[in-house]
Amino acid sequence: MKKIKIIQVLHSVGGVDVWLRLMLRNIDSDNFEIVIVHGIEDTNKDYFDSKGNSIKEYKVPILRKISPINDLKSIYRSIKIVRKEKPDLIHAHSAKGGVIGRVVGIITGTKVFYTPHAFSYLSEIHKPKRLLFILIEKFFSQGNNILLATSNSEQLRAINEVGYKSDKTIVFNNCINPIINIKNLSIPKTWPNEYICTVGRPSYQKNIDLMIGIIYEIKKEREIHLIVMGVGFHADQLNLVKKLISDLNLSKNVTLLNWTSRGDVLNIISNSKLYISTSRYEGLPYSVIEALALSKPCVVSDCDGNTDLIIEGFNGYVIKNHNIKNYKNKILELLKNKDLSTSMSNNAHYSFLDKYNIEKNIINLENIYSEGIKE
Repeated sequence: MKKIKIIQVLHSVGGVDVWLRLMLRNIDSDNFEIVIVHGIEDTNKDYFDSKGNSIKEYKVPILRKISPINDLKSIYRSIKIVRKEKPDLIHAHSAKGGVIGRVVGIITGTKVFYTPHAFSYLSEIHKPKRLLFILIEKFFSQGNNILLATSNSEQLRAINEVGYKSDKTIVFNNCINPIINIKNLSIPKTWPNEYICTVGRPSYQKNIDLMIGIIYEIKKEREIHLIVMGVGFHADQLNLVKKLISDLNLSKNVTLLNWTSRGDVLNIISNSKLYISTSRYEGLPYSVIEALALSKPCVVSDCDGNTDLIIEGFNGYVIKNHNIKNYKNKILELLKNKDLSTSMSNNAHYSFLDKYNIEKNIINLENIYSEGIKE
């Protein structure tokens, strides 16, 4: 049987890179051939399929920020790649890869799946730029592409705000492999044994400054320690967060880890009391999925993705309107009530096994790709 060939177009960083590598590790390489088009400077790590074979990749000047010259170069080179490779499908990811992939799809007549990984306009504070990004998304929603959302909430946003027709949207939840072996820390442990944790750079999206305010309020009632992992990348609010920690006299209560290996991240989450997220927006966050896989109750904001993963009172709590008092009360409740914490820990792991195990779910993506070429 002829393999289905799919070109993945993306700026391979962060959660998008995680998605790609998890997919490659689990999709049936006997039936699917993957070719990758990604940025020149986004990653130096090679790609491998489920059998350990190297994946063909092309590098084009895809950049995070708008760059008309490089963007046009990326489109031109991607058109040449698609005409050479003749894929059955293009799968375009996030804002920049999404635009490039969909333009290429229009010009070459190739069907496109598009995964936003959280729509780009959600990151914009300034209304004119936010409106521009929404208009771009609305324009491309009318083309020959299918939106492949990472969560139900992302799908609903695509329909209600962007203008996708419901029959032009599909959901394939972000998911991960079961976490079996936890490695020892490769870095010095400089924090107390009892702590809570999060993964996220100090940025508008992750809203870490709110988290520092929550720690300040909790400290009024009991000792608390927060570990923030992944601080060093695209951290435009790092100085603000450091100043807030200093102003609130929390230097002994917060650990900022600039770079942490995946093994260290999993070790730290697995030994934490709970996981916290204060994000303003998400797609379907891998860090929360990892926390569930590691049996950790989660206290999270009510943004897309978080609300898909956390069932109120079952595997954690969802805090509306970034309410510091409610964050404080729910975290204290979990820290004080061992039976409640144990129950939610068990439910967290059940949630992962039920919905977010890629070894069970990859067949759904394979079917989506297979059906996509028939339409």
